Amino acid sequence: MDILIKNVRTVLPDDEKIFTVRESNIYIQNKCIAGIDSEPEGFSAETVLDGTGKLLMPGLVNGHTHAYMTVFRNYADDLAFTDWLFGNILPLEDRLLPEDAYWGTMLGYMEMLRTGTTCSLDMYIFPDEAAKARQECGIRAVMSRGLTGSSEDPGGGERRLREAVAEIEKWKGSEGLSFMLAPHAPYTCDPGYLREVVATADQLDVGLNIHVSESQDEINQINEKYGCSPVELLDEAGVLKSNTVAAHCVYLSDSDIEIMAQRGISVATNPVSNLKLGNGFAPMQKLLARGINVCLGTDGAASNNALNMFRDLNYLTLLHKGTTRDAGFLSAYEGLKIATANGAKALGLGGVTGEIRKGMKADLILLDIEKPWMKPENNLISALAYSANGSEVDTVLVDGKILYKNGEYMTIDSQRVYYEVEKICRRLGMRQ
Repeated sequence: MDILIKNVRTVLPDDEKIFTVRESNIYIQNKCIAGIDSEPEGFSAETVLDGTGKLLMPGLVNGHTHAYMTVFRNYADDLAFTDWLFGNILPLEDRLLPEDAYWGTMLGYMEMLRTGTTCSLDMYIFPDEAAKARQECGIRAVMSRGLTGSSEDPGGGERRLREAVAEIEKWKGSEGLSFMLAPHAPYTCDPGYLREVVATADQLDVGLNIHVSESQDEINQINEKYGCSPVELLDEAGVLKSNTVAAHCVYLSDSDIEIMAQRGISVATNPVSNLKLGNGFAPMQKLLARGINVCLGTDGAASNNALNMFRDLNYLTLLHKGTTRDAGFLSAYEGLKIATANGAKALGLGGVTGEIRKGMKADLILLDIEKPWMKPENNLISALAYSANGSEVDTVLVDGKILYKNGEYMTIDSQRVYYEVEKICRRLGMRQ
């Protein structure tokens, strides 16, 4: 379908300022941005979107989430990390059925689309359910099966890895869907299992997605057991590579950061989740100073309570000004790049999505900026970081297909999703 978005202020990449905003006409053809201001040959618009009063920008890229965890939203709150995870969330996960993960993922994708996310890196636990939800709703996704394993449970670890490989083979070549392997964390995967996962990822030519240095308990546990930091342990096991995404990275020494920089990994920072669980915040100033590719994630709704990337963008750009006492650190422009192009690079989708350039996929969002909190329009990039809250999202396109418009989902039965998720929560006895 050929789509013209006309007369719209557009967030475009700029070598000097990172982004610039100017009025444009955007031509979409064969799932891609076929022209910016110049109509491509043979173009015939079947759909015309009027951009008057709106802002067009690249879709946000959620660099770390667990979409199925929406079923745990607003449940185990105000708890320390260890009690939250081991005392509440993991026992509930043990009672989930595969179809529960499907409906939770669908609810997660509904929220992401509604608030402007067009692509995410998802860590999940049930084979096929997340991929099925993605295929049905049409969002772009990188899937990574959460893997745990050790010498104490060799059978379980091997089974999970076999399932992950089989799933990758099953869905290989699906449009808008790619995969990584996800050894859960250094405290749930021993070095032998980590090496096995790395070797398998190399064979499949896929990246790795892992939680790293999220809490002080993790630092203490790994140091006590192995006599090193989590980063050092993972580096020894070969986990840290240019196609690795390390989530959280709150507790890092200078030597940890140096290792990460040398290996060329990406870091997915999750400011809201880390703050809510009392874990602190990533050393953003040091990470960026070493040239590490930092992207932004929400984490799951069990620890963030929302999958709204605009909220996390706001926290990202404000939090680190306060912690560094430098009002110029991590500008709105830099924050927006972290939430878009940097995320695409981390997910192996650089040059595919995350920017508005000719030839890239048409993963775009239209914001209605005729809102009191978006006026006056002195600097629309600043408005995206400091004023927007996600409710401005009017239209969402992925692969040049309209998935959400004017409050309506084009590919999802929202009422059915709400009904099924409520049924799951009642069955699990989660009402407090």
